[in-house]
Amino acid sequence: MNGLSLALWGVTLALSSLAQAQEPASSCPAPVAATGELAPWNVPRPLQAGARSSQTSASTLAIGQAVRLTLLGTPQVRYPVRPEKPGGSVSYGGLIRLDVERAGTYRVALGSAAWIDLVHDGKALTSSAHGRGPDCTGIRKMVDFALTPGRYTVQIAANGEPETTVLVARLP
Repeated sequence: MNGLSLALWGVTLALSSLAQAQEPASSCPAPVAATGELAPWNVPRPLQAGARSSQTSASTLAIGQAVRLTLLGTPQVRYPVRPEKPGGSVSYGGLIRLDVERAGTYRVALGSAAWIDLVHDGKALTSSAHGRGPDCTGIRKMVDFALTPGRYTVQIAANGEPETTVLVARLP
């Protein structure tokens, strides 16, 4: 191969790899309503995320209530625990307070691919399961946590947009 042929071959290979890496187009003909414990997803209320743990009293998420969360630029957020994937200066994040009254498994549903941490007593909790939401509902990811009664901070980091929908539901 001469230099030009090699260069064209490299560009073709790169474009082919890029095309394969992109997600396929949505196969949803229309949005589908979430059901069961995720049904509140369909009627989110607006909520502004906090920038610091001390500001989350105004950013409290009720269990079983979906919110359309307005996030802050990542440089504005002071996470109580550094997120595993904090995002860059052009990403968005925020903090939400979550009060748990009954022990159980709780599912955090998110409308984006942002990073989710639950923080309790200064430590990030380990999730018990994670996966994608039901097809065509708008739920992008779900992360489950075994929680005991107490106050938690939901950390959202590395979001690509200034808003996302969030729901925390207690699983049966």
